[in-house]
Amino acid sequence: MISTNNSSTPETIIALSTPSGAGALAVVKLSGSRALEIALKLSRRDHLQPRHATLANLWNREDEMMDEAILIYFKAPHSYTAEEVVEIQCHGGTLIARKIIQEALALGARVARAGEFTYRAFLNGRIDLSQAEAIGKLIEAKSDESYKVLLKQLKGELGRYVEGVRGSLVEILAYAEVSIDYAEEDLPSDLEARMVEKIERIAEDLERIYQGSKRRSSLVEGYKLAIIGRPNVGKSSLLNALLLWERAIVSDIPGTTRDTIEESLHLGNHWVRIVDTAGIREAQDAIEKIGIERTLLALKESDMVLALFDSSQSLSPEDEQIKELLRAHQENRRILVLFNKSDLSRELQDSELESYPHRYISAKEGGVEELLSLLASWLDEQGGGEELMLTSERQLLCVKSALGELKEARDRLIEGELELFAYHIQGALKELSLITRPYETSELLDVMFGQFCLGK
Repeated sequence: MISTNNSSTPETIIALSTPSGAGALAVVKLSGSRALEIALKLSRRDHLQPRHATLANLWNREDEMMDEAILIYFKAPHSYTAEEVVEIQCHGGTLIARKIIQEALALGARVARAGEFTYRAFLNGRIDLSQAEAIGKLIEAKSDESYKVLLKQLKGELGRYVEGVRGSLVEILAYAEVSIDYAEEDLPSDLEARMVEKIERIAEDLERIYQGSKRRSSLVEGYKLAIIGRPNVGKSSLLNALLLWERAIVSDIPGTTRDTIEESLHLGNHWVRIVDTAGIREAQDAIEKIGIERTLLALKESDMVLALFDSSQSLSPEDEQIKELLRAHQENRRILVLFNKSDLSRELQDSELESYPHRYISAKEGGVEELLSLLASWLDEQGGGEELMLTSERQLLCVKSALGELKEARDRLIEGELELFAYHIQGALKELSLITRPYETSELLDVMFGQFCLGK
């Protein structure tokens, strides 16, 4: 558990902030009230000028030089954690950084826990919780669009929006308190109608952001594309063609792919996880049955589906199973039917399949570039990183709960139940506060910051 000690002299922490292993440079970071003192002892210097790079030799307790390094001092509160911070840029490799950390520990620092630097930034008011979440996800960002939306969140745009909504709700709550305390006073006759209108306007805007964020929830983590079809229809060949390398084994033997194969690629500005699934048919053994179950799970979790059919053959019983799956999974995903082997004589005629968006492809005549372009355009339609959005399940749940509270508040206000109206407005305020600064939820904070790397 990360300590929530927020005293004036918190412990000084240290950690490696760059990946462990060989490299040109490594960065070791100190944060806390004794960070400067420890850095001065390591470098045997009298002072470090804030925000200036200082070249210095680092020494151990045996008067042996450990390395020649660059030290940068960030004076509180103008640092990542809002504490005294010193960054030590030493030569790369694990040994040198480890020796520096060991000496700092001997001088009174302790090893930082996972996410503790960012946690301290949060506790010290340097960032809010939505910004902390953005930092964790930005490190893992794989596409231009996810980078855009997370950068907006890191810059505080989501936090400012939430605080604006909270400010409006506080004004509404003040109306409720006045109405309760001074029930016998003459208040404006249209005040209740104005409050109802204001609540509805806030709820409408929150609902817009909530629905848009749900629709684009895969933008940050990566969209999921499932390739489905009967055995030996060409799914693995299609995967290899999309990736431009031989990822999956291709064979004329049906059932060669007995498990799902997942790979990733960029489509335009988007990151997509492609899942090549086991062919749908009556399982021949227990292992193939597990593979088919995973195929169904991949289909349920997908944002887009490529359903592959052999256009040179009439529909088989296995193809009919695929059609049933498409009917059952049309909601909340885009489906593209692909008729493979289009260079051969066309035997497959099916009006239901042709009612879906569809394309004809073949190993000889190609069509993959057109397919990739179409998929990228579909993803562009989902919206990009320019729009404000909620980027975690936690944020979505908070807004959903706040919307429920606002609906109850509106209904209670219309019924004239002012105390219950105030209660539900307070509930909405509490839920929205959880997005940016949940002061009394230490367990939630421990879980969230524990997912960060040690140097963050």
